[in-house]
Amino acid sequence: MDSGLFTFFLPVALAIMMTGLGLELTPKDFMRVGRYPKVIFLALFAQQIILVSVAFLICVVLKLTPLLAVGLMLLAASPGGPTANLFSYIYKGDVALNITLTAINSMICTFTLPFLVNLSILYFLGDHQKIGIPTTKITLVFLVIFIPVCLGMFIRSVAPHIALKLNKPMRFLSVAFLCFLFSLAIYKEQSNLIEYFAEIGIATALFCFISLFVGYLLPLLAGIPDRQARACTFEVGIHNTAIALTIALSVLSNTTIALPAGIYSILMYIFAVLFGYILTRRPVNLNESNSKILKE
Repeated sequence: MDSGLFTFFLPVALAIMMTGLGLELTPKDFMRVGRYPKVIFLALFAQQIILVSVAFLICVVLKLTPLLAVGLMLLAASPGGPTANLFSYIYKGDVALNITLTAINSMICTFTLPFLVNLSILYFLGDHQKIGIPTTKITLVFLVIFIPVCLGMFIRSVAPHIALKLNKPMRFLSVAFLCFLFSLAIYKEQSNLIEYFAEIGIATALFCFISLFVGYLLPLLAGIPDRQARACTFEVGIHNTAIALTIALSVLSNTTIALPAGIYSILMYIFAVLFGYILTRRPVNLNESNSKILKE
């Protein structure tokens, strides 16, 4: 594929995918903040502060190469994705809470993600950086995420029947798009794949496990009912790898930076299934009153 066409195609594909996300959102998803203030704050704090800090510590302690470190930070800065809703449904979490968290975090990340990526590049690559993310590219990240989400929400509000018809095709395109990006990153880095996996595999597995663990433990320690804690587990622990892959390959034009997200896209399913199984085997009182969370 021609590099110019490729550079054009990826942002367009991501914009289409983000429009699909917007088709599933309504203003009511954001208005649920009043119903779940405590748990939403904890989940967003875990995603935006704790996990970013954990990713940074992993990069430093394991002494990742600069490009792979930037890739892991990009992954940590990415929001949760629709896959979290599916796992929450399977393992008896509060899906409505997942939708609310996805909606709010997607909007927040349009501002925080470019900032964190730029900061990571400056820290890990410094004056010797071989790639850059100038103002125009930061603006591109914002526009390609924020505007399509708003467009999707607008389509749903004025033509809900059309949004309903487009929902499944857009989800299919998103999955196909993710598989394509991962395959592309693997193909371009096939000669270094074993070396990279040895270096980033442990770091990615650690990050994935800690994300799920923190996502469940933090709400539970705060007295959040188990059903909402399960929702937080998957919302915090499952990141939108399609966004991370697209930014790495199109905006930053670097396949090495895309590798952590690519490897994570495999590991997160394995860890999420195992973690979900453990939660279903855990002896908890699933009949505890939901009125507690509604009053907080």
